[in-house]
Amino acid sequence: MSLFLFEFVPSTAERSAVADLLAAVDRVASAAGGTLIESQVTGAHDRVFTVVEAASREALAGRFDALPGVAATSGPDEVRLVGADLDALKAARPGAGYLVEWDLPDGLDMDTYLERKKAKAPRYADVPEVSFLRTYVREDMEKCLCFYDAPGEEDVVRGRKAVDTPIDRLHTLAGDDR
Repeated sequence: MSLFLFEFVPSTAERSAVADLLAAVDRVASAAGGTLIESQVTGAHDRVFTVVEAASREALAGRFDALPGVAATSGPDEVRLVGADLDALKAARPGAGYLVEWDLPDGLDMDTYLERKKAKAPRYADVPEVSFLRTYVREDMEKCLCFYDAPGEEDVVRGRKAVDTPIDRLHTLAGDDR
């Protein structure tokens, strides 16, 4: 089984519309033989990031394209979970307060990325108020999504500076919609 990332832009950036979308995503994932691992919603309810476990990309391809209430969809993009255990994630379904998107630089390969991440991870100790939770790295090395808990956005920015890693987009997440 592999993990696949979908990104949805709801037609209407409202809590109720996103709740309907999340229910539809769960139904479609299940109907495709997949398991919804998590969905995270931005605080503005204008983006939804979803990870589904499935046997293959083909099992999911096209199934999410016609969801009602969605203005745009991207995925399935195969991702690798880093910094967390999948079974523990499935059991706890933990939320996060913040999501950092990093558009990975051209020429960076997965092995180099993972070595760099492992070497720099101890630096998070310099910013104890920031908890790094997990990362999903796209296998095509286009970008990664990093999830954090922290008191505020400025703390996440300090945490990223501590590990010398850029932020392309920083989202506050809507914790009550997960």
